[in-house]
Amino acid sequence: MVDLERCEVATSKAVAVPAPAAVAAPAPAPVPAPAANASGAGKPGMDAQGNVVDSSKVEAGSGRTVKGLNDYEGEITGNPAPGSKFTKLQIGMPMKQVTDIAGPPTDQGAYMTGKAWIPFYFGGDRHRYEMTYKGQGRLIFAGGGMGDFSSGNLIWIIHNRNETGYR
Repeated sequence: MVDLERCEVATSKAVAVPAPAAVAAPAPAPVPAPAANASGAGKPGMDAQGNVVDSSKVEAGSGRTVKGLNDYEGEITGNPAPGSKFTKLQIGMPMKQVTDIAGPPTDQGAYMTGKAWIPFYFGGDRHRYEMTYKGQGRLIFAGGGMGDFSSGNLIWIIHNRNETGYR
């Protein structure tokens, strides 16, 4: 049991101090608004014109979201190189169809996504497959739903005319 009557109450009186007089400062110079075509400015791996300069640093959400075949939703990042075979591709295409159009990749590899480690997640996108094409960019495929042993469908096109072709 606590005896509150024996506790001291702290009393302090704050002394009001007058604020210093305001001094008029010169107005700051106006900052120009960003240009309308600066879609890639400030985004990792991209320049101010929206071109990809480093494919390995590009983040999801840096490009434009598009609806593809069979209601697949994906992303297209960067501007295509002149004569790029990537312009003939559509989000949602299976890997075999993509390689028939774009040809064999310079390099390729796979990685697990975080969804693969969720115990009761039975949806798709448990793994991703990445194909790189020298001078064109990268293609990302998603696959791996429960019982889905397909090679996946195209979900992300990264246009990069400076792509080295290696992961």
